[in-house]
Amino acid sequence: MCGIAAMRRRSGVQVLVWMGIWSAMYGGLRLLDSLEAVARLPHWFQLSAPYADTVIMYLILVVATRAWLELSLGKLRSLLQVMMILGLAVGLAGIFFFLFTGTRDKFIPYNNLLAVCVLVVLVTVVGVPKLARKFLATPDSKILLVGTLLFAVEALYTNVSRPLGYRSSTIWDSLGFAALLFSFGYVALQMVFANERRLLSIENELAIAREIQTSILPGGSPEIKNLQITAAYRPMTAVAGDFYEFIRVDPHRVGVMVADVSGHGVPAALIAAMVKVATQSVATRADAPREVLSGLNQILSGQLRDQFVTAAYLFIDTENGKALYSAAGHPPLLLSRGGKLERIESNGLVFGVTPEPDYPVHEISIRSGDRFLMYTDGVIEPENAKGKAFGDARLEQVILENQTRSPSELVDKLLSEIRSWQPAAMAQQDDITVVVIDVC
Repeated sequence: MCGIAAMRRRSGVQVLVWMGIWSAMYGGLRLLDSLEAVARLPHWFQLSAPYADTVIMYLILVVATRAWLELSLGKLRSLLQVMMILGLAVGLAGIFFFLFTGTRDKFIPYNNLLAVCVLVVLVTVVGVPKLARKFLATPDSKILLVGTLLFAVEALYTNVSRPLGYRSSTIWDSLGFAALLFSFGYVALQMVFANERRLLSIENELAIAREIQTSILPGGSPEIKNLQITAAYRPMTAVAGDFYEFIRVDPHRVGVMVADVSGHGVPAALIAAMVKVATQSVATRADAPREVLSGLNQILSGQLRDQFVTAAYLFIDTENGKALYSAAGHPPLLLSRGGKLERIESNGLVFGVTPEPDYPVHEISIRSGDRFLMYTDGVIEPENAKGKAFGDARLEQVILENQTRSPSELVDKLLSEIRSWQPAAMAQQDDITVVVIDVC
């Protein structure tokens, strides 16, 4: 269980790790205190037993304080960190003094004094409800209070009586520690279950967010005379910052928007939703890419905080055989024609940099057999096991090698090539959006 907790690295779980180490050290002390048990151990261990006993005796307070640190908040946490550093300093001094002189009890009084101080602080915090609510990261401190008090009474008695020459039965020591161990485990499980419930709630909310985000994307490809359009959208996480939209003007004309918000997850998805709303507001100017992008930039300026948005917009008029293209800091439009591939770059600044940037427009004469490909940088950035990116060259190779495939087949092939490029154990590294448009 401690191994799993160490890998998960969550609040409430890490305390189990430190409790496991604390328990192991406590068990080690009990073992080393038993002459009969030590006598049955290998000879080399018998020789090293005094050293192990000294190390554990001086450092167990540090580990115990570290375990409590996982349950503490605010000033209590800072105080425990200071005590832990002091405990480590005393412990190391005692260990080194033993190594050089053979006397191990020289710094024990200081260690015991520090242990008493830690216990007094913890009992005070756990025992006063107001302090417990403020300084403990646990929803219920009653069980912890009982375990702590039982352990504190036994520990205080032991730390005070032993220097005076009195030794009590170890059974009371073990029972006191067992009570604390049980209370710690109970509190840690409470925190774990609370974390799991919170994560489940977040996952449910993300599922809803994904449904909402999917609903703002086109439900299918528009029917435009002499065009075949296929789009693919593959978010890296439950929600993504990629976005695409079709603005159908009439049966012969359509605008295609592809956008990419910096970052991933919920923040990027929220901005993508803003782009969706903004795109609807400039739909009346669909035949003018410069005005579409300028309008989007004007709407989004001042709303993006520290993020930015790249976008590409392609307007196609099959009746007049032309297309208009402009972009805002986006990867180039790819045009496959007659077995050759042309990169069309007509870029202005990304959205949100300046209020009135210029977005130059590139006019393209189109004819049957032309193929356009628009994409986000999640297509070219995935890296293989050697750290080499999929890149523009590989993307162009896939397009040229699959000219006879339909748009949907090309999209499937491209996504398959990207997955194959990455190591099997590696998760998707970025959001991916691809739109393929064939002129018939």
